Amino acid sequence: MTVGRDEAEEARGAVPGVPAERGDAVTGATESPPVPVVAVPVVNAANALTALRLVLVPVFAASVVMSGMTHAGWQVIACVIFAVASVTDLVDGWIARRFALVTAVGKVADPIADKALTGAALLLLSWYDRLPWWVTTIILARELGITALRFWVIRRGVIAASRGGKIKTALQILAITWYLWPMPAALTPIGPWIMGAAVAVTLVTGLDYIAQATRLRRTQT
Repeated sequence: MTVGRDEAEEARGAVPGVPAERGDAVTGATESPPVPVVAVPVVNAANALTALRLVLVPVFAASVVMSGMTHAGWQVIACVIFAVASVTDLVDGWIARRFALVTAVGKVADPIADKALTGAALLLLSWYDRLPWWVTTIILARELGITALRFWVIRRGVIAASRGGKIKTALQILAITWYLWPMPAALTPIGPWIMGAAVAVTLVTGLDYIAQATRLRRTQT
């Protein structure tokens, strides 16, 4: 006895003439629909703060030049601008992670904005003889080197900021702020101690990042 197509479909529980759904031929289970990938817009709050920091860099530099590191009023303005720009560095990363706003543009622009702000501050402080040039050279060499390392391994993974890296950033911000502010003569000697701690942590964390980048490259080869 030959069983027709409709009878065979009825035996499997299918409706005659209606195509069966894709899935398991025996159980009739259907495939799960693909999970949609939500594109993160480049224009978002985190990237806006990064852009603001980039815009503030020349404004900050101009304020330092106007002060000549001798005019207290302009020094205060320069210090406040630097502090505001530094806060955006802390906030934009938190917003990007908290609200899933991480973008390729942000990954590139954020470290550039950070180094531009810190570099401008250090170079100007050394130019006006407030900070030894060797300090500026060490910190900038480390910062630029680690940024290059991050880009070197960016296709294989992200080198996350460590606790030491966050301490380094905090010490650098505090030290630069201390040098920028028109401190009383009695408090001026504290600045070199803060900067010395910043340099030490900068070097130690730099070695740690080099080790992380090396391990990441090896595990992905």
